[in-house]
Amino acid sequence: MGNGHVPGRSEQEDALGAEWERHRPAVFGVAYRLLGGVADAEDVTQDVWLRAAGTDLQDVDDLRAWLVTVAARRSYDILKSARFRRETYVGPWLPEPLLTGPDASEPVLVDESVGTAMLVIMEELSPPERVAFVLHDVFGLEFGRVAEVLDVSVPGARQLASRARRRVAKAKQSSPQASKAERARVLAAFRAAYENGDLAGLVRLLHPDAVYVTDGGGETHAARKLIHGGERVAEVMVRVGRQWRPDRIDLVEVGGELALVFRREGRVYSVDTLQIADGLITTYRRVMNPNKLSHV
Repeated sequence: MGNGHVPGRSEQEDALGAEWERHRPAVFGVAYRLLGGVADAEDVTQDVWLRAAGTDLQDVDDLRAWLVTVAARRSYDILKSARFRRETYVGPWLPEPLLTGPDASEPVLVDESVGTAMLVIMEELSPPERVAFVLHDVFGLEFGRVAEVLDVSVPGARQLASRARRRVAKAKQSSPQASKAERARVLAAFRAAYENGDLAGLVRLLHPDAVYVTDGGGETHAARKLIHGGERVAEVMVRVGRQWRPDRIDLVEVGGELALVFRREGRVYSVDTLQIADGLITTYRRVMNPNKLSHV
């Protein structure tokens, strides 16, 4: 981040560098939750560092809150901009996979709000609702700061967060989260069935109403519509597995949950996250857009 020791730096700058390393995961974390993209979150994080390095912060009582607020304001501007209007996106949009386990290049704050399922839910919120929810409910910022970011009154900020909270809770009720042990068991069984081209085995692991979502972004061959039904999804997966025979299928942690990384000829060609209920896969999400896989 350009914050290592440089001869001639003041003690204040060195102190800021040390504090920055402590708070950087929160800065990146708020940007990623708001934007759903690793590269965009990294850009915001760099912007916040430059802003902090060029600002006199002696009178700032809560540096973490200040940094998170700056990151949220920048992310909110991006969220409202034309580049984040998904109408022009080719096919289904999924958040950019964020490695959070031992394979991650740097530490990030991890909770359910960074998981794929939650980010998909938050994508349905309006930008102000999303900001209010992330800042208050996830990062614990007071509504005064939330109101400043959104340029609304404090009661208005409370209302936005409350509305977002209700929508998130309703969505979570309809798709409960599987335990780590159940997830590990289902993913291991799925990987074995996929590698063996075992159609019947895949059908047994998929809910009869399972949904298959592929995000290719128009950059690679991928289904541009959702595929419904366990048997149909299994058939498609077996066919794709034969066409794009992977060299390796690895279990990794993405957004705090176990996921699958498919590699072919030394390159990652998909990162797959699964939603599981009662031991069955209800939603299978596959990110194939190479622009979203470059950091994996």
